[in-house]
Amino acid sequence: MINSRVLLVPRRSLSKCLTIPFFASALLALSSATPAQQDSSRPPGPGWVVIGLDEYKTLRAKAYPPEREPEPPPVEATLSRVDYDLHVNGEFASGRANLTIDVLKDGWVRVPIPAGLLVREAKLDGKSVSLVSGPAAGKSGTQLSAVLSHPGRSTLVLDIAIPIAASAGEESISLPPSASGVTRAALELPRQGVDIRLTGGLLSDRSETPKANRWVVYATGNSPLTFSWKRKTEDHRAELPLRLRGSLTQLLGLGEDSASLSAEVNLEIAQGLAREVKLEVPPQITVNQVLGAGVADWESKSGELTVTFLEPVDQSARFVITGETRLPRDGNIEIPLLRLLNAERISGGAAVEVLGAGEIKDVKTLGFENADASDLGELVANRQSPSLAAFRLRAGEANQPRSLTLNVARYDQQAVLLANVEEARYRVLLSKEGKTLVQARYAVRNNQRNFVKITLPPGATLWSAALAGQPVRPGRAPDGSLLLPLEKSKAGAGSADDPPEFAVEIVYLTPGTTWNDKGKARIALPALDLPVSRTGLQVYYPPLFRVTSEPGIFHTESYADPFSAVLGVSGEFGRLEHLGKLAPGAAPGLTGIGSGNGIGPGHYVGRDRHLPLVARKVLHRARRRRTFWRCANPIHGSHWL
Repeated sequence: MINSRVLLVPRRSLSKCLTIPFFASALLALSSATPAQQDSSRPPGPGWVVIGLDEYKTLRAKAYPPEREPEPPPVEATLSRVDYDLHVNGEFASGRANLTIDVLKDGWVRVPIPAGLLVREAKLDGKSVSLVSGPAAGKSGTQLSAVLSHPGRSTLVLDIAIPIAASAGEESISLPPSASGVTRAALELPRQGVDIRLTGGLLSDRSETPKANRWVVYATGNSPLTFSWKRKTEDHRAELPLRLRGSLTQLLGLGEDSASLSAEVNLEIAQGLAREVKLEVPPQITVNQVLGAGVADWESKSGELTVTFLEPVDQSARFVITGETRLPRDGNIEIPLLRLLNAERISGGAAVEVLGAGEIKDVKTLGFENADASDLGELVANRQSPSLAAFRLRAGEANQPRSLTLNVARYDQQAVLLANVEEARYRVLLSKEGKTLVQARYAVRNNQRNFVKITLPPGATLWSAALAGQPVRPGRAPDGSLLLPLEKSKAGAGSADDPPEFAVEIVYLTPGTTWNDKGKARIALPALDLPVSRTGLQVYYPPLFRVTSEPGIFHTESYADPFSAVLGVSGEFGRLEHLGKLAPGAAPGLTGIGSGNGIGPGHYVGRDRHLPLVARKVLHRARRRRTFWRCANPIHGSHWL
């Protein structure tokens, strides 16, 4: 096809532009007759565009794209709701089924109705319609369907009948499952004195009239909805006298100030129905709570506890009673016991445990015999108290007298060491300007302490703090001392008696007076609120001075590495060199250690102790020496060195 030339004129509509080719051809002929006025090879003037027809169609399609057709619905029609209204009459349950149908597609669509219904008549919007038979979806056989021709919501009313099945004195009907979102069924039974049972549905409403019973049920899931009913049988158990057997297990914990009571009651109904049960409660016991799956309410009044059940109990029931009482701290103690009333036979027992530092010295029983804790059930068997006595009820009449008297001895509780500093190491850098830089490192074992309290010397400035090699930000106590957090022993890492060690480190600076040619100086160390088993001290001083220690509670020894592994020498010398650079020309000088003999005979770093240093200016460089100072005897309190 030969492309035709189209001349498009600006500011004109598309319909007007299509009439331009005829006038354009006339103008071209006129221009060819007068070549002097216009050259044929001259391009069109400004504002004119000449394009081919195919190119024009492409541009127009891009400028005016066709509207996108909507996607077809995923289904042609859907069954939204099914409502059954049935009445039992003879061998059939007849009534109506209202099917709410939503058609989503134009044209004819087929909507299957629930399978298994016996349909006598069908109406659509008040007009009779015919149902067609077709293959069932995904199943063998045929299924009735309604055929609809217009989109929208319609209501299909079916006149149906469902056969009643009878078996062993019980009658039932079953409604088939459907694909509807909601299935509601109302069944009216013209009988009195019947019990109904539902399968595949939830009972929403139940009404009873002198002539009939009516139930309203909503189906659940894709399972059939089944109504089953039978004649109500007379239950004479409520008229029979109550006969019950019980098991009562009690656990009493004797504390320093009060005693706690836990009792487990198990009932077994031999005859009749138990709507409530009563227990005798001693006047000194206060009942706090009664817990049980079938317990509706309870009341403790005039020494009697009444427990009411949600439904009459015909087989068994269980509940737990908790309470408290005040008993003597030690000496002969008569144990208050609960008693189950109106029971033919009672089993169980009682257990007593002493909480805290104490033990049971003597026992006097009446109606009890010694037993193992595991024989009284989980309530007692799970207890791991070192001072626990268990007793079993002696076989006999339920109302036989029973008493339990214990002789309890109490002991003074001893203080327990919660944390300890296994070793303390100090490195001190002295400058001739009088400033003192101290690095304190502690190897700590901890069980339950959260913080260690460290009191710095007056005027000291904290530079840094670390716990197990990680920097920490300490807190401050009301008296101005530092509170450093401590690690606690973890499960599997050591034991409660021997927890693992970890390192605590602080660095601080204290001011002082300038050193003269001759004088004395004292080194101030921090005070801790934990016992310290061993202490070591190293002092670095300017090489222009000779420093000696005056006699005191410390003595010098040869240098030795820290005993604690967490205070090992790895990384120590790097920090030591850094401290040395703070004072040019400084050389290591006196070093020392103070120690106790372990946690027991160790000393607290708290009370004043000091080791005066005598400094004398010399002309030659001091030699490097490493010695130790050792404490002559363990002391307690803050100290000065």
